[in-house]
Amino acid sequence: MTASLPMYDTAATSAANDRFWALIRAEYGEGPEELDRATDPHETWRDPGLVLSQTCGLPFRSGLYDHVTLVGTPDYGVPGCPEGYYCSVLVVRISDKRKDLRDFSESTLARNDIRSQSGWAAAEAHLSENNIGFSFAGRTIDTGSHAASLAAVARGDADIAAVDAVTWSLLVRDTQAVDDLRIIAVTRPTPGLPFISAAGRDAGKLLAACRTALSRLTDAERECLMIRDIVQIPAADYLAEPLPPQD
Repeated sequence: MTASLPMYDTAATSAANDRFWALIRAEYGEGPEELDRATDPHETWRDPGLVLSQTCGLPFRSGLYDHVTLVGTPDYGVPGCPEGYYCSVLVVRISDKRKDLRDFSESTLARNDIRSQSGWAAAEAHLSENNIGFSFAGRTIDTGSHAASLAAVARGDADIAAVDAVTWSLLVRDTQAVDDLRIIAVTRPTPGLPFISAAGRDAGKLLAACRTALSRLTDAERECLMIRDIVQIPAADYLAEPLPPQD
């Protein structure tokens, strides 16, 4: 069996994530003692022994949904978003004087991964839905993480990055990584990063275990993780989101 909580696991949140998983495991009644932080999450998500993990909306709708059990979606209380939803912020250097996304038509986008909802699909959907008039396809660099994308923009290796609003809030709160950056646009809300388990597991039992575990965290631990609740968003809402260009 395996379990992981990879999406918002940082130096500042790792201890709270460990505590959260220990409480989930105790309530659920089985699972590994420790979270797996070594395996590529894309492998973990398809592991038939997966007890619990958190995935991204784009991998879920582009192939995972019929191989896993959808458990529930954490609500991070993102301003302007329904419960369980989030958005992306498009970020540029403070020193970059451009004010409109249309001014970035020849610019390079730093993205964490082509398989990322918040770092790629949300940005492309925003351009299309707001008739911005161009795509970043063909003008991207892949960095491996949202923090690395922001660092690439700060260094001048890229001009703009799309980062999910929860990650942005965590970095603002816990680091100085965003001090030289500013938000130029915000995407519309989309379903947040869901908890999943291997196909065939009891979603209701796991959801109940997660909610009980959340209630047993200390106020400081909940504040650290920023999780307010765990809600149920239908799989159809994830599947309804458009797929981005396969640049």
